[in-house]
Amino acid sequence: MADSVQRMRVAIAEDSVLLREGIVRLLEEQDCEVVAAVGDGDALLKAVEAQRPDVCVVDVRMPPTFTDEGLRAALVIRERYADVGVLVLSQYVEERYASELIGGNPGGVGYLLKDRVADVDQFIDGLRRVAGGGAALDPEVISQLLVRSRKVDPLAVLSPREQDVLRAMAEGKSNAGIAQALVVGEGAVEKHISNIFLKLQLSPTDGEHRRVLAVLRYLGTS
Repeated sequence: MADSVQRMRVAIAEDSVLLREGIVRLLEEQDCEVVAAVGDGDALLKAVEAQRPDVCVVDVRMPPTFTDEGLRAALVIRERYADVGVLVLSQYVEERYASELIGGNPGGVGYLLKDRVADVDQFIDGLRRVAGGGAALDPEVISQLLVRSRKVDPLAVLSPREQDVLRAMAEGKSNAGIAQALVVGEGAVEKHISNIFLKLQLSPTDGEHRRVLAVLRYLGTS
């Protein structure tokens, strides 16, 4: 995964030439190295094999059928190249695709709506989190997956405030960011997170992945 002090190496797969070139320019302005910019899933897989980027930005729908070629390429990358992060962009929230992408090995994955690219800071922050082994999930994606997961209500053991904290964790917020959003101290946030790990039966042996595993449990994908 990319070190935060090094230039992030990015591969882009987007069939729209205008959007692809726009993302290339945006990333280069943010001192990222774009190692490949292609228009279909097969070209992306070849680029990842040759270049081994830190992270890929992938459109869900690409040629030839414009259904799920990008998603299938993203799933192959997650299976074959564990050290390569994948950030999927979609025009709309597609619950099945989000569930497939997020399921499996935790970390190094993101799913954002294309509108989020316009917020450069948010987009780059999400991309860096994914490159660093974290997660970047669009709030709309989280909301829709929660509708499904709460039919089983796996979070009944958590208090309302703990669920608020976990939702903020799913959005990729740091402890400081959660404290600011919920107007509480960081110490209170840390206590809530400890309680979340305890109630969801995530042991210290899960290490740094506990945060990601908690989010996956929250979304009902693990």
